[in-house]
Amino acid sequence: MFDNTRAMLLTSSTRRSRRRPRNVRDKLASTPWIPEYARPPNPSPPPAQIVPVSTWGGLQDWVARHKFVSGVFVCVVGYVTYRTVRHSKLVRKHRRAKRAKNGSRTEVVVIAGSPSLPLTKSLSLDLERRGFIVYIVCNTIEDEMMVQGAGRPDIRGLSIDINDPQGVTASIDRFAAYLQTPHAAVPRAKPNYLTLTSVILIPSLHYQTSPIATIPPSNFADLFNTHLLQPILTIQAFLPLLTSRLTPPPPPQSSEGEKGEVVVATAPKVLVFTPSIISSINPPFHAPEATVCSALSAFTEVLTAELRPLRIPVTHLQLGTFDFTGFVPARGPHNPGLLPPTAETQQWPEAARQAYARNYESQSSSAITAGRIRGLRGSALRDLHTAVFDVLDGSDKADMVRVGLGAGLYGFVGRWAPRGLVAWMMGIRKVDQLGTWEGSSNGSGSEKSASEDSGADAPEYISVGRGYEGGAK
Repeated sequence: MFDNTRAMLLTSSTRRSRRRPRNVRDKLASTPWIPEYARPPNPSPPPAQIVPVSTWGGLQDWVARHKFVSGVFVCVVGYVTYRTVRHSKLVRKHRRAKRAKNGSRTEVVVIAGSPSLPLTKSLSLDLERRGFIVYIVCNTIEDEMMVQGAGRPDIRGLSIDINDPQGVTASIDRFAAYLQTPHAAVPRAKPNYLTLTSVILIPSLHYQTSPIATIPPSNFADLFNTHLLQPILTIQAFLPLLTSRLTPPPPPQSSEGEKGEVVVATAPKVLVFTPSIISSINPPFHAPEATVCSALSAFTEVLTAELRPLRIPVTHLQLGTFDFTGFVPARGPHNPGLLPPTAETQQWPEAARQAYARNYESQSSSAITAGRIRGLRGSALRDLHTAVFDVLDGSDKADMVRVGLGAGLYGFVGRWAPRGLVAWMMGIRKVDQLGTWEGSSNGSGSEKSASEDSGADAPEYISVGRGYEGGAK
């Protein structure tokens, strides 16, 4: 106890001894008669106490100092969240065609495309599985036999010969009369009227890849006839049917005075499919596909403008690359019978081979060839089927829908990337040596007479001249 008392006295005396100089310094500093230079300096202020900032406060401070980065981050997160939520809703969506009360099919979809195309096969099977009655436009007897060979009772052929205008009108009239007549799915069932839901145009997806100089004029004529003119004439044939409301008559009033169910007419939709990868960047040696697809795109825009006042929606589906496994032979989905690029160039004239062969072979071995992306299988056909159904039921009302691997990417590249950069990435390089010009009059008379006597036609291509190792003669 004595030791504790002693320690307390020592502590208090120590505190008083420390406080005395401070009191004396404060007294001298506050005395007015002491000169300024003789006064002791004021004591330094106590150090500021650092209070730790919370995580939320630090985040607010960082956002206030980086407003632009914060805004970009919020936009990106919001867009990703929107796409994720929308995709999750679309995945869970129940996609089935409307049926009558007795369960029979009532919605009809017409596919104007060759029955041999893998895209036509897969889309018709999917629509039939979802509850639609699918009609495939058949131009020949072989097409009708192919549709019947599928063995699907709700996938039927619609015979329309585009080359016979009177026959086209008669076929459309018969089809309209068929839609305006009630049909029973099974015997003794209540008949129901069918509704035309959509007309889907699927032009051919296969095009020749070659320099313009080596494509015969007859090939261009056949190409424009089969790939461009026939799709346009097919849509033209269905326009009278699309622009007239095929409304079934209302059910008769019952004896008890109850009114029948009112049938609301819905406008059918028009869907136009076109490949988009080649037509977006217009690379060399793809003149047929780029020309036809660009013309079909322009035709679709005009058709949309004409049918919009009639409240008939037109949707342009720009296709990327898809995985057609199961619908094509194992050799490949794109022109399996074509020769390799090196062997193909050997069949060209000497002048064309000298001018175009190297770039053609380089472009054929690049990432893009024949409208597909090399090394990638493509998107699943399920993505295309989902996009088509969303357009049919009105969930997607956009005028243009891009679907498939590369459709959106190459659309962006085609709009913003320089053409020279795209060509360079595809292996296109400058050609320093060109062949010399030789007119048709320089040929020998014996060669002319031999060709005339044999009656064989000269190769149909636009000549670019013939090159000789020793120069022009």
